Amino acid sequence: MGSRHYHLSAVRAIASFGLVLGSAVASADVPEAEGRWSQSAPLPEERTEVSVATDGERIFLAGGFKQVGEEDAVAPRTVYAYNPEADDWASLTELPVGVNHTGLEYHDGKLYVIAGFHENTFDPISCMRIYDIDADRWRDGPPVPTARGALATAVLDGRIHAIGGTTHGRRDVGAHEIYDPETGEWTELAPMPTPRNHHRATTIEGRIVVLAGRDDTTFRLTTNEIYDPADDRWEDGAPVPTGRSGVAVTALDGWVYLFGGETFEPEERTFDDAERYSLEEDRWERLPAMPTARHGLDAAAVDDAIFVISGGPDAGFAFSDVNERLVPNGDD
Repeated sequence: MGSRHYHLSAVRAIASFGLVLGSAVASADVPEAEGRWSQSAPLPEERTEVSVATDGERIFLAGGFKQVGEEDAVAPRTVYAYNPEADDWASLTELPVGVNHTGLEYHDGKLYVIAGFHENTFDPISCMRIYDIDADRWRDGPPVPTARGALATAVLDGRIHAIGGTTHGRRDVGAHEIYDPETGEWTELAPMPTPRNHHRATTIEGRIVVLAGRDDTTFRLTTNEIYDPADDRWEDGAPVPTGRSGVAVTALDGWVYLFGGETFEPEERTFDDAERYSLEEDRWERLPAMPTARHGLDAAAVDDAIFVISGGPDAGFAFSDVNERLVPNGDD
């Protein structure tokens, strides 16, 4: 099916997924950590609601929305690859079908595009598409058991986890399903305790940490839920200091990093907050603020730096090509 133009006013009207309340747990006495921000080569086009993944050398970006004219948007199909060493972007391939609010993961030479919303709509899909980078070839994988968008994904022990999100009827789910590339099958695991959307996840120390997001009561969840595969069990971690949704999450050197976000209640705003969580010590630190507040962004770590890419500078439908680099300890 071809891409349909979508009026930005209509998207703004439903960007909240029906949420009517806003709340936050204010951070108090969160210690400060050092870090230095700098500007890196911008994404070749302005987008929002993107997804990124890394092979440890390059960062791949796919999906989202791109503005066309003053009132229309499309789901662009170009997949980009960023080389931090050269500080440049290149077009890698084209998605078979446009998608936004999708999951994107790298594993063993392949990119996995997992569920999301179809083209430039908020219609959840169950498709999984697999791109073999060396062969430059796409194929369809087995569908995700629960169709959804605005989900979180992570790779742990060579298997891909799809967690939470919004399914048909704008219903939030805690569905937790895992894909094993060796068997080509999906399996259901213990559901995430808090059904939510616009959250993110990352893998650290053999577990998956899932942070922030929104549900039918608030745009500013402070939820920190940690999955232990050894026991197929979830536990609570120290709450996020600054609740918000539409965030970016990644891991580096024993810390989980959380960036940006948005809320609509009690006011529309984006966040420049940058915070990090120690799983071992179950505690948070606050980093220097992002130079550009935004939501619908994503982040990946390469070597000793984190790259926080794209996203909307205003709550709702907004776009940017921003690529900001954080060195957590302030060293260049």
